[in-house]
Amino acid sequence: MKKEVEQFLDHLRYEQNASGHTISSYRRDLNQLAEFLAERETRLRKIDNVAIRAFLAHLHERGLKKSSLARKLAAVRSFFQFCLKKGWVEDNAAKVVSTPKQERHVPSFLSEDEMAQFLDLPSSGSPLDLRDKALLELLYASGIRVGELVGINLEDISQAEKFVRVRGKGKKERLVPFGRKAEQSLAAYLRVRPLILKDRTGETALFLNYTGERLTARSVERTVAKHIRETAVRRKISPHSLRHSFASHLLSRGADLRVIQELLGHESLATTQKYTHLDLRRLLEVYKKSHPRS
Repeated sequence: MKKEVEQFLDHLRYEQNASGHTISSYRRDLNQLAEFLAERETRLRKIDNVAIRAFLAHLHERGLKKSSLARKLAAVRSFFQFCLKKGWVEDNAAKVVSTPKQERHVPSFLSEDEMAQFLDLPSSGSPLDLRDKALLELLYASGIRVGELVGINLEDISQAEKFVRVRGKGKKERLVPFGRKAEQSLAAYLRVRPLILKDRTGETALFLNYTGERLTARSVERTVAKHIRETAVRRKISPHSLRHSFASHLLSRGADLRVIQELLGHESLATTQKYTHLDLRRLLEVYKKSHPRS
């Protein structure tokens, strides 16, 4: 399957404009399938739905979550659809395999008070702390993904109009607004950005690491983890939690669900609707604490 997988990944990269993260995930998932089938001496044309179910069962026995199994099955379905178009297989064997039923997951988020406390950090005026302050404010103010954040270039920011252009999944661009607090933090960071840039005058990335290169998503995760430890919050909070907080706070203050969908860059409204469950849970908690006969 190695040759066929590589052709499929090239198709994703050059024809579907898939992100590097998506391509890496598909490569990992399909290589796992290839290894599983190689051990059983099953050739590509002979793969049927029984073999794919056996692959998923094997992963389940190894302790993979249903969400991970669903993602791997989606990768396998896409691959076999590509193989079908190429004439390498007679049908898409993965199409009839049911997606594992997912547990309802309520995303982790910060309350408005917790978010205010969190964004008061970092408080020093060092260039890297000003960078951290700016990126944390922008994550919460815009609700963008961490991959979109690290992909922002200087030309993508309009401080006067308070808009940022981001490239989402499938490299689709959208304009997202941000508020006064984020604009102030960005302005403070941009004044000291040349001190971080050092001799790398050609770097166009908005957010830089300490060597003057583009900041990575992993570095943003470490930044969030570092500053959350300095607060009273004792839950696991990730950069994606700031995105969840952005959406849930907008919803609780009356924002229309379709507006939130546009801001988040969701293809489907169904993806955004999970925040209605989040808000309902918050309302129930308030009711139980406040109503005298609850």
